[in-house]
Amino acid sequence: MKYKKALLLMVLFLFMYGAGVGAAKIVDVFSSSDLSVPKQESAGDILLAETENWGLGFGEEGTTPTGNAGAEELQKYDAHYVGDTTKKTIYLTFDCGYENGNTGAILDALKKHNAQGTFFVVGNFLETAPDIVKRMNEEGHLVGNHTYHHPDMSKISELSAFQKEMEDTANLYKEITGEEMVKVYRPPQGKYSTDNLSMAKELGYHTFFWSLAYVDWYEDDQPTAQEAFDKLLPRIHPGAIVLLHSTSKTNGEIMDELLTKWEEMGYSFGSLEEFL
Repeated sequence: MKYKKALLLMVLFLFMYGAGVGAAKIVDVFSSSDLSVPKQESAGDILLAETENWGLGFGEEGTTPTGNAGAEELQKYDAHYVGDTTKKTIYLTFDCGYENGNTGAILDALKKHNAQGTFFVVGNFLETAPDIVKRMNEEGHLVGNHTYHHPDMSKISELSAFQKEMEDTANLYKEITGEEMVKVYRPPQGKYSTDNLSMAKELGYHTFFWSLAYVDWYEDDQPTAQEAFDKLLPRIHPGAIVLLHSTSKTNGEIMDELLTKWEEMGYSFGSLEEFL
């Protein structure tokens, strides 16, 4: 009898240990995701981690997702991931790492719908596509700072190095357009530290994360139009800051229809200038 009890306790221990390890692996997999982190806390309860990759947890369709930090916590750093959740307004943002022929179609669709976008550019985009940057500016879009070299900014601890990444981008933009860059900033890959957010604020920037995105950045593995709609339509929500990539062929092809569908759902398009 004692032997059976000991054996039973051993089996139970191994089972619990295995479940714990499995759970730890599951948490690690999800927490490393740049787009979707399953969390249950309300946005106001989540505190900002010292260093983190931006991630989201989604609930019911049409509701505001939770982020790594709540909107109120982020505001201490002039940082944002969602707008007014009582208004059906969408903020369209595009990360621009390089130009591959798809930005023009995106701009055409925005113009057709009288929608302003914010294009977060890096140095390479400014160097190789100055005419498109001029068009963005002339058509009333915001061009924001995505840093010059697209590094992991969470690893930059010196203000001087952080400032150079930002200033080199802003200075080249001014050379191209003759205008000052609006001080809106998006950390490359959503990687940040609280020190970085403080540095950005000290330099006069507002930092923008996002509340909706999908995997659209693999140039050689683009989602179908239906796959894009399946992600972007059910998860849209009031005050959404949407992250898309200008390199996406799918985005160029569906942008007109996507904006139409969102308008049919009762949404309109706002400007990140509202946050400033």
